[in-house]
Amino acid sequence: MNVLVIGKGGREHALVWKLKQSPRLGKLFCAPGNAGTSRDGAVSVAIDHTETDKLNRFCAKEQIGLVVIGPEDPLAAGLADFLRDKGYKVFGPSKEAARVEGSKVFAKELMRHADVPTADFRVFDHPDPARAYVQSRDYPVVVKADGLAAGKGVVVCKDTLEAQKAVERIMVRDEFGRTAGRRIVVEKRLDGEEVSVLALVSGRTILPLPPCQDHKAVHDGDKGPNTGGMGAYCPAPIGTPELLKELEDRVFVPTVHAMKRGRFPFQGVLYAGIMMTNQGVRVLEFNARFGDPETQPLLMRLKTDLLDLLEAVADERLDQFDGKIEWDARPTVCVVLCSGGYPGKYDTGKQILGIDEADALSGVKVFHAGTKLDVKGRVLTDGGRVLAVTALGDDLRAAKARAYEAVKLISFPGMHFRTDIADKALKKK
Repeated sequence: MNVLVIGKGGREHALVWKLKQSPRLGKLFCAPGNAGTSRDGAVSVAIDHTETDKLNRFCAKEQIGLVVIGPEDPLAAGLADFLRDKGYKVFGPSKEAARVEGSKVFAKELMRHADVPTADFRVFDHPDPARAYVQSRDYPVVVKADGLAAGKGVVVCKDTLEAQKAVERIMVRDEFGRTAGRRIVVEKRLDGEEVSVLALVSGRTILPLPPCQDHKAVHDGDKGPNTGGMGAYCPAPIGTPELLKELEDRVFVPTVHAMKRGRFPFQGVLYAGIMMTNQGVRVLEFNARFGDPETQPLLMRLKTDLLDLLEAVADERLDQFDGKIEWDARPTVCVVLCSGGYPGKYDTGKQILGIDEADALSGVKVFHAGTKLDVKGRVLTDGGRVLAVTALGDDLRAAKARAYEAVKLISFPGMHFRTDIADKALKKK
């Protein structure tokens, strides 16, 4: 089967890398791809996801049997609907279903309707009542841009002054985009430990995957502004079997059923960002696709053929895999290497050294996120999050040690990263 992966980040490189291992795979393409996807055998296709007619012609010419849509932007724009209407098999939700990520307001109202546990919230479409509301709160709040903002449209505020500034940044100064900040959600800030749980969803079948823990803040100790993710590990010990069963019953089942009743059934990966509070589980957010960087440690552990899994989701045959997905028992740790200045302004075009040496370490895979090849074949930085160094280990401590051993071999000007990925779990042990 010929497969086309849409996207150019670390998640897409991980998907390409795992799909390449399938004995059923024919030709593999990635649009547009990055230096890593091309190194791992996917042919880069210089077509943007907005160029739908070009994608249609390409899929017809190359006899694409499955299209795997990685990022949120093309899903929110309705690319899955367009390709399905043209007769192609697609992994990824419809535009209507992808609103669960594309609109924070929609997601919160869906959770309220489905009785899914989440933080108390209010929605505003003008800065003045929003300012008055945050001024009246006697507890810290979180201010969220309604639309997509590359994982950076959430401001966790420690006091009223920060909340006022967040309203100004999002609704007045349009820091996260005019469309994204047209409406905001202001919700009560939750305290606790986060866990990310992704589930494959198709028809009546919901298959939760092993729990991960992402690290959103840019600096060690969860300090600094939120990013798209600075690292993750899998499995997260906080995600016990009892917790996963509770999340299935209280989060995934009611959410999926509510979407089906609303006539926008979900098909693909539903990602739930969970906060473990003193009052129980609360949903922070939903994503409508594989998380980045959670995908990298997840797929490092996956032993089942990914192509078989993704095709079963697209065909609504996922029930055939109920209880039959195989995983490597060893944990994984993923450390994201970023450009200087990220998540603010950063430069690109910096040469990266040491990738091959890091990749050569046993149990290590360096996934490319923001990279490109120059005319001389050198790997250059081409984004804020540049590489996701991912390692297996006999236990979590060993996986962390191996990941950071690989990180030490890589360098580029301005490179920065967190040094405490997986420490929350290790300190508990």
